[in-house]
Amino acid sequence: MLIAAMNPCPCGYYGDRTREYTCSPTMVSRYQKRIPSSRSGQAPGPLMDRIDIHIEVPRVDAALRAERQSLRRSPGEPSTAIRQRVEAAREIQHARFEGKGLTCNADMGVAEVREFCGVDNAGRGLLRAAMTQLGMSARSYHRILKLSRTIADLEGVKDIATHHLAEAIQYRPRRQL
Repeated sequence: MLIAAMNPCPCGYYGDRTREYTCSPTMVSRYQKRIPSSRSGQAPGPLMDRIDIHIEVPRVDAALRAERQSLRRSPGEPSTAIRQRVEAAREIQHARFEGKGLTCNADMGVAEVREFCGVDNAGRGLLRAAMTQLGMSARSYHRILKLSRTIADLEGVKDIATHHLAEAIQYRPRRQL
């Protein structure tokens, strides 16, 4: 498992709504190309393509952070509930792959993706549109299906629905500048 983080540009403020950044578009592009990926405006390269979930995290306003701390409110779902959902999804995967030598959805090859990641016509249409509009590779296509399968497992449902695909697609890397 790999978890990585990077700033969007050398100064770290590209895309920030409250602070002006000082980097030129050329600087931002050059900075983002330091990760092995393809030319500007094209699909991501081999390294970025192998990372399943990409999330842009905006800067949290200091006043909002202080307010949350003073109210001692949980910002979201408790960890215990998330853990239970993950454990249930892992049990689903364990049962699915019994006798196949696989332990989780990420281990699936193309044959298993075909067997366990079927989608309906609406889902196929969404995938076709995503592949075309976002310039995704065949690897990305299979990674989206595997991640969709995991999202459905976390929801505790048997079939991959269009909203599972849409969520998985939104986690793919965005095109560079």
